[in-house]
Amino acid sequence: MSILTRPILEINLNNLLENYFMLAKLAHTAVPAAVVKDDAYGLGAEIVAKMLYDKAGCRNFFVAHAVEGQKITKLVPEATIFVLQGVGEDSIEVFKSSSKLIPVISSPLVLQFWLKNKPDNRKPAIQIETGLNRLGFREDELAALSSQELEVFGMVMSHLACGDEKDHFMNAHQIENFERLKKIYFPNILGSLSASDGVFLGEKFHQNMVRLGAAMYGINTAPYRQNQMKNVVCVKAPVLQIANLPKGDFVGYSATYRASSERKIAIVSIGYGDGVPRSLSNVGKIFFKNNGHIAEARIIGRVSMDNIICDVSDVENLNVGDVAYLAGDFYTLDDVARDAGTISYEIMSRLGKNTRFDKKYIG
Repeated sequence: MSILTRPILEINLNNLLENYFMLAKLAHTAVPAAVVKDDAYGLGAEIVAKMLYDKAGCRNFFVAHAVEGQKITKLVPEATIFVLQGVGEDSIEVFKSSSKLIPVISSPLVLQFWLKNKPDNRKPAIQIETGLNRLGFREDELAALSSQELEVFGMVMSHLACGDEKDHFMNAHQIENFERLKKIYFPNILGSLSASDGVFLGEKFHQNMVRLGAAMYGINTAPYRQNQMKNVVCVKAPVLQIANLPKGDFVGYSATYRASSERKIAIVSIGYGDGVPRSLSNVGKIFFKNNGHIAEARIIGRVSMDNIICDVSDVENLNVGDVAYLAGDFYTLDDVARDAGTISYEIMSRLGKNTRFDKKYIG
């Protein structure tokens, strides 16, 4: 019997690499770039970026903030690292430290800051608004740029609002806007419109560069079709205790579950402090590998900070120290997110960055 106390996060780098190659193939002639922002969605940007650089030949990466890019510059020495949140007083010194960091400029104010403080003649990217109404130059702001200012940029990019819905009218609306604005203002530079979901929409959405993120990490970014990506993340935690639950007894904080018959419960060492959504209280699922098959157990009571309680009355031969699976090949983060009423992006980010996990890499 093993005595373990920490939850475990397994990250399959082999599957991540295969996902990258599959997406790159789907993108045809477009250059594949890897999105490693938010510490590679919590999975470890330094490890992921170096693996893709060494084994996949990836030479373009995207991060959110310059400090994220700074952490990987020495690991990917010949790569270009685009910084999505741009540049400001809190990051200009980081840009000065490495010519490989390229700011994505999204407003006239930031452009003027860059032109005043830029350390060299590197060409930033420009983000333009095509329908998402998030970061990006609006058309009137583009029209106000001088010819000299337009020539500052080396790439133009935008972002799809509904790329995960193949037939959504916004996709046609945005590709039309992107191509029209690019033709008017940036006819001679590279264009990038699509993240992972746009790769599945067809070649016209690929433009010159695609930004591979969630799908590369195994998330289904095209839910209208069967997920073609291999699972990358496995979340599991040890059983700390097994107990009998008498009929009529309550379970957990606020007594939200009451046993209608005698039950057997297991207390598992993972909770919302580890990133498990509290919304899984009384609705979530836990799985055990038992006698050659997968046994399912229901989370009962409230998810607490460090533990969850599950009904294991129908799980045979379960012992303290056995491992409970919260996510894996048979019950992915997409499934967890569906049951939790959120998206798998959020869950992966919350789980991956939690320092309480015993993080293990495969490959």
